[in-house]
Amino acid sequence: MIKSIKNLELKGKRVIMRVDFNVPMKDGVVQDDTRILAAIPTIKYIIEKGAKSVVLMSHLGDPSKDAKKAKEKAEKAGKAWDEASYIAGKHRMRPIAEYLAAKLSLPVIFAGEDGCYGKKAFIEGQADGALIMLENTRFHKEETSDDPAARDKLAKELAGYGEIFVNDAFGTAHRDHASTASIAKFVSVAAAGFLMEKEVQYLEPMVTNPPKPMVAIIGGAKVSSKIAVLESLLKNASALVIGGGMAYTFLKAQGHDVGKSLVEDDQLDTAKQILSVAKTKGVNIVLPLDHIGAEAFDAAAAPVAIDGAALPANLMGLDVGPKTLELYRSVLAGAKSIVWNGPVGVFEFEAFARGTGEVAKMVAEATGRGAITVVGGGDSVAAVNKFKLADRMSHVSTGGGASLELLEGKKLPGIEVCK
Repeated sequence: MIKSIKNLELKGKRVIMRVDFNVPMKDGVVQDDTRILAAIPTIKYIIEKGAKSVVLMSHLGDPSKDAKKAKEKAEKAGKAWDEASYIAGKHRMRPIAEYLAAKLSLPVIFAGEDGCYGKKAFIEGQADGALIMLENTRFHKEETSDDPAARDKLAKELAGYGEIFVNDAFGTAHRDHASTASIAKFVSVAAAGFLMEKEVQYLEPMVTNPPKPMVAIIGGAKVSSKIAVLESLLKNASALVIGGGMAYTFLKAQGHDVGKSLVEDDQLDTAKQILSVAKTKGVNIVLPLDHIGAEAFDAAAAPVAIDGAALPANLMGLDVGPKTLELYRSVLAGAKSIVWNGPVGVFEFEAFARGTGEVAKMVAEATGRGAITVVGGGDSVAAVNKFKLADRMSHVSTGGGASLELLEGKKLPGIEVCK
């Protein structure tokens, strides 16, 4: 069982809290505040329970790696490069602290741009109830180091800023970093915040013991990135809906012509193995019966209806057709739980967005019938947000990589330290 902050005495305690404020930034302005808003209930709860101080820590991109790429891009384009202003606009936590303060209507004290070390006296010098934000943890190479001793050095410093460690950063729970996992070795108590608790509450049962029948909808471009998820979900699913680009590897493995569609030829044997295991287990593998195709992968490409599983040599599949959507509807009709990871078409292109939009509606309707519905993975989340259906799902995960690994049945370091 995960340990919740609801079970802790917080009054008069110093709390060091890992949040996931790794949000898109442009010139120091927050572009999407989903992850910031998701952490607010836990922050408010800790303050309301009378904590002596709350110290927030997060990464915000990877300054050294991202700056290197941006510099190369600017130099190729013949543009002037100013690393300091680039870092200030993309990787400093001060604008995040100011944004959070406005959302909370509370002061958020920024601990300074000189990094995360040596802040104990500063923190202890604040008035009771202070909410403090540290600089981006990834300015320190120890944060992500492969050397446990290096990680422990930063973790021990961070642990000194609180008596209780609260991890509410589900988006980084799959990372064994100083601020997400190693820190737990140096505090007396580690617990999960409300967001982390909710993520585990909805995602773990989909792998261990979902309400049955359970249907998994797995899409996206590549089979290679979803093999472990498919294998994990086969254990409990009654049906596995495979869509998106990865469907064409499976269709080719079955002997269908797939035209110019995306196919991973090196994964054909894997696809055949998954089809074989599914047959043995009595799991219904649902593949497209028809398609919406085009001659090129282009938003301006003219959509062509293809009435059948096989595709002509000159076309690539970019969305599912109406017969496939009717099949999806019949498969989902009796589901008591649904997990959805990955779109079933190129929903970013308007002409090829219908399939994913219809799936989002079907999953929302299933929620209304009483099914437990969980959406995980960056593109699936972007899709339900695009179609304005996020509030009609039981749970929409905030962590792409973390939700994927949890669905694979892996133990996540950031969760394990809270158990």
